[in-house]
Amino acid sequence: MGGYLAVMTTREDQLDRLRHGTTFAEDAGITLKDKPAPLFQLLVLSLLLSARISSEIAVDAARELFHAGYRTPQRMRDATWQQRVDALGRGHYRRYDERTSTQLGEMAQLVLDEHRGDLRRIRSSDPQEVERALQQVKGIGPAGAAIFCREVQGVWPELSPYVDDLAADGAQKLGLARSLDGVPAADLPRIVAGCVRARLS
Repeated sequence: MGGYLAVMTTREDQLDRLRHGTTFAEDAGITLKDKPAPLFQLLVLSLLLSARISSEIAVDAARELFHAGYRTPQRMRDATWQQRVDALGRGHYRRYDERTSTQLGEMAQLVLDEHRGDLRRIRSSDPQEVERALQQVKGIGPAGAAIFCREVQGVWPELSPYVDDLAADGAQKLGLARSLDGVPAADLPRIVAGCVRARLS
């Protein structure tokens, strides 16, 4: 019995540490809400995190884009290709900066054309439906769609619990249940982000 209690305490301690961490959106300066601008910013971050580049550089690049004022699809579209490249460069996102600048412009145009600038139009209780809609954006594949869904479940609770394979592997690495059973929905974005970091470390 004592051993069982010790395991439970360890699991709860681990979850508590993760609960007090940050999401990738928070690291990028995004105050995530169910509103068009922060949802678009999360999509930008998801695209940046999808590349084979460190998450720290992706987050820094997102912060630079947002600092430059490209926080909405309109502002991202209206920025020149070179302005986007320069912002990405300030975030040290240099390996993929030219291609990504093009993708960001195309993404902004698609969000404006297909969703009237508002990603709430793809909101659904079916994660696969959300993933499919996200993958219409050039540069957003399964990994990018999963990043978006992991983070957005805090404001789109009908997606919760969203624990993809990467997060599940991290949870297992930390000695937690792969499904993160029993974790309150409000805590999932930070806990899942912590599990992903553990998997990537």
